Amino acid sequence: MTAGPAAFMAPLAATAVGSYPHTDARAACDLVLECFPEVPAWPQLPQLGLNEQMEIQFSEGLPCVVVDREKGRLYFDTSGDTSAALEKFYERILTDDVDAFAVSPDYSLGLHEIGQRLAGADRSRIRYMKMQVTGPVSFGLTIVDEKKRAIYYNEMFRDVVVKAIAMKARWQLRRFAAVCARRICFIDEPILSAFGSSTYVSVHRADVVALLREVADAIHAEGGLAGIHCCGNTEWTIPIDAGVDIVNFDAYGYGDSILLYADRVREFLRKGGVLAWGIVPTSEQIGGETAGSLADRIEDLARRLAGDQDSGLFFRNALVTASCGTGSIPLERAEKVTRLTKAVSDLLKEMHG
Repeated sequence: MTAGPAAFMAPLAATAVGSYPHTDARAACDLVLECFPEVPAWPQLPQLGLNEQMEIQFSEGLPCVVVDREKGRLYFDTSGDTSAALEKFYERILTDDVDAFAVSPDYSLGLHEIGQRLAGADRSRIRYMKMQVTGPVSFGLTIVDEKKRAIYYNEMFRDVVVKAIAMKARWQLRRFAAVCARRICFIDEPILSAFGSSTYVSVHRADVVALLREVADAIHAEGGLAGIHCCGNTEWTIPIDAGVDIVNFDAYGYGDSILLYADRVREFLRKGGVLAWGIVPTSEQIGGETAGSLADRIEDLARRLAGDQDSGLFFRNALVTASCGTGSIPLERAEKVTRLTKAVSDLLKEMHG
């Protein structure tokens, strides 16, 4: 963690988890810039096609990758002699060729659209620019080789994945440095919610922490804050032990789970860590919620986490987000989620000055 106790400059600001269901990049960016002026984020747009899917979006520049467009999937072909492809890849790593790991407009229209919009805009309200990468654990356990075995279990290619993702995070941080000197890069790790299950019994905690730390260290090397997003229940000390600055958790659906780690969370905040409260549900449950009801949920959970200590720290070192990305839900609901996230943020700011 690089942040100090007084380092966080956007208390209770709202931001996006990442994905949106829009097929019009300009409309998605309009929504983000309207609702998240302090911490804008580029929108991932999976409805635009295969290239904007969570793992494929960050596959450019990886060796031995095959995108099977007919079947709509990505895999690694590790058969045959892979030495030349790996040699070229590691040469780029060793020479610190960050630009070789750029995310092109063909793979992220939203990233480039918001970059162009912000280049000519008034940026005085921006406190942080937020971006994201797919985490190495989720990528490695989701994407398979030619034999349909998760690439995570191939140690050589697991290393390829983590180094490529680290470089893509660094490229983004450089890309948006002119927009705002203060930048956040989230590592999206939805599969952490299955950590410890029988499906992933051979995935060891120490390895997970090491992979996440490598990406977090790369983000820190570019002067950014590193965050981890998991939209389910997990062992919340994993991101803390990986050295991230921000933990984004589903406070709506799994808020009580973080209470199991209250002591570590309090220590994390005292050292400058930030909680990103994923309080706005992306499910149909949003129909029964208001900004007031969701703010009350945060208030209650913060008091319980604080115990006999000052709960003010939980609001000074805090962001407000949706519980998860909105890329797979109806457009109307996604827009409602985004505007309600802003409304919760505004209300909490009023309550806490």
